[in-house]
Amino acid sequence: MIRNTTKNQKLCWLIFIFYLIGLMYFMFFAESLGRGSTAEGEILKSYNLVPFLEIKRFIVYREILGMRAVILNIFGNIVAFIPCGFLLPVISRRCKIMANSILVGFFISLLIEMTQLAFNVGSFDVDDLILNTLGAVTGAVLYTAVQSYRIKKKKRYLKHEQRKQAFAHRQRAGNFTGRNFHPGRDPLRGAAVELLPG
Repeated sequence: MIRNTTKNQKLCWLIFIFYLIGLMYFMFFAESLGRGSTAEGEILKSYNLVPFLEIKRFIVYREILGMRAVILNIFGNIVAFIPCGFLLPVISRRCKIMANSILVGFFISLLIEMTQLAFNVGSFDVDDLILNTLGAVTGAVLYTAVQSYRIKKKKRYLKHEQRKQAFAHRQRAGNFTGRNFHPGRDPLRGAAVELLPG
């Protein structure tokens, strides 16, 4: 899959791999975010299956929980998946279709949430799925906007070049006519031509 790719795509593949490594670290091992294994013998599984329950809780109790917790849990989950939605269309032709890119982002988030639940690292939260998917949507929209801008810019450049070439062609034709056309002389061969009486 990587063999038949351009240099830019290979670079984006490398960036995407490092992005996934960083994402896995913050999701499973970052102690500053409360990750890591639980106490020995603790088997309590934490999960939330009610959409927008945790989002609402962070907004309502933002003064008690602190703005840092609100930013990390709401905006952090969105921002974390923006690169996913942006890079996937670059490295995969199938993901150039926005729906496919968003779907892949959703399944990556689902895999992370299920792994957190299985290994009791963090918690399974449907709100995280929603926010992560929103991040993937944002990234996909940004990619589409950038591509649209690039295409329009390229079209403007091509039109400009075509106009320059057309102008240069007309200018050459005008100069040719002005320099070489004289009564009684062939403009192509430059040889004298006898004028027929009118």
